[in-house]
Amino acid sequence: MATMTAAQLAEIETRHPDVFHRSVLKRYTPLFVALGCLLYVVYCWWFFSIGTVIAGGQWERANLYARQWYSYDLRPTIRFTGTEAKITYPRYSPLGNNPNPDWVNQAGDRVTVDFGSSGSVSADSKLVTVDHRGETLTMVLEPDGAKPQGALPGWATLREDEVKVDFGFAGEARISPERVSISRRFFGWPNFVFDPNSPFWGKSFSEVAGLITSGERIKPEMSNAALAFDNIWNNSQWQHGDVWTKLLQTIVMAFVGTLFASFIAFPLAFMAARNITPNFFANQLTKRFFDFLRSVDMLIWALFFTRAFGPGPLAGISAIFFTDTGTLGKVYSETLENVDDKQREGVRSVGASPVVVQRFGVVPQVLPVFLSQALYFWESNTRSATIIGAVGAGGIGLKLWEAMRTNSNWANVAYMVLLILIVVFIFDNISNALRRRLMDGGGAGH
Repeated sequence: MATMTAAQLAEIETRHPDVFHRSVLKRYTPLFVALGCLLYVVYCWWFFSIGTVIAGGQWERANLYARQWYSYDLRPTIRFTGTEAKITYPRYSPLGNNPNPDWVNQAGDRVTVDFGSSGSVSADSKLVTVDHRGETLTMVLEPDGAKPQGALPGWATLREDEVKVDFGFAGEARISPERVSISRRFFGWPNFVFDPNSPFWGKSFSEVAGLITSGERIKPEMSNAALAFDNIWNNSQWQHGDVWTKLLQTIVMAFVGTLFASFIAFPLAFMAARNITPNFFANQLTKRFFDFLRSVDMLIWALFFTRAFGPGPLAGISAIFFTDTGTLGKVYSETLENVDDKQREGVRSVGASPVVVQRFGVVPQVLPVFLSQALYFWESNTRSATIIGAVGAGGIGLKLWEAMRTNSNWANVAYMVLLILIVVFIFDNISNALRRRLMDGGGAGH
């Protein structure tokens, strides 16, 4: 292998000083960029008081809300009347009108609630005994409060006249002289298929299948299959019919709004493109119109149209239509300004009119790109329609916001979020597949 002399190396350094003798700024640019990013992070940490926000965050409440997405709790209450202990349930309990769970037992005047491997609570009007993973706590119920016998363990908390016992995920118990309030937690979504008012509620899959296929009619006016579907669709707790109807509204809002925006943006883009319409006034007027439409966020348009038309999908369609007309118009016009003029010149050379020149010299070049961009916006608007629905523009967004506002219906929130994720995933894949075919076809034809 040939070696280079010192004179040859010096000659190369002389010819390429920018490579061998870079300035201090160029040599340390990566370091300066890293230092600038670090200073920016420190500034944001201070300006937005991130440390204070994290320290003051209600993480226990956030953890509770997260649990409610994938589990549910049952809330029986042991009430004391004189020497009698009576178990009661909320009016709209997932257990139905006559609950009798196997984890609640009453023997005489004493009621025992089993928390599985986490322990149990046994109570009568005078004494409450808690078993917590092998540890035992006894409390005497007196008029001025529940009095623990001995030192209070770490899993129990005394608050005024009430003792709170934490069983972790399994639930909790609040013990006071008048009652013992139980919260027992389980995995899953209760009554997702049939609610307690349905004649199919509580039956196994084989029992329901037998009633549908060969059982006697429960209601003479309809078949058991129709009755089962009606009970599922009108489930009072999960409201499947309303949720799916609102989801369909969201899909229609995204599709119709994007479709109308594409139709309006297509001809206007030809006016905005300088190489297609060589008229400065027409170009500027159309481009400023696009800027106006897209400078106002879709959420703001949704608020405006909700006030104009009232809550409903029409407001959502209008918001998507206005925003996307401006955005697609700008994107389309920029695409037109970058077309290959050779095809236009070829069509013009045979004496074609200006309209024919655009039809055969421009449209075949840009149509696959236009359709691809419209498909992308359609997929993106499927997500956006959920957000604008929350401000009253219809669709599942409004339903989702109503469920979140109750602060106690997080399983329904999880259900709707899961449906939205599935819809977005499906439409994203459909959009990607169609765009891929359009671009491949457009490239092959070109």
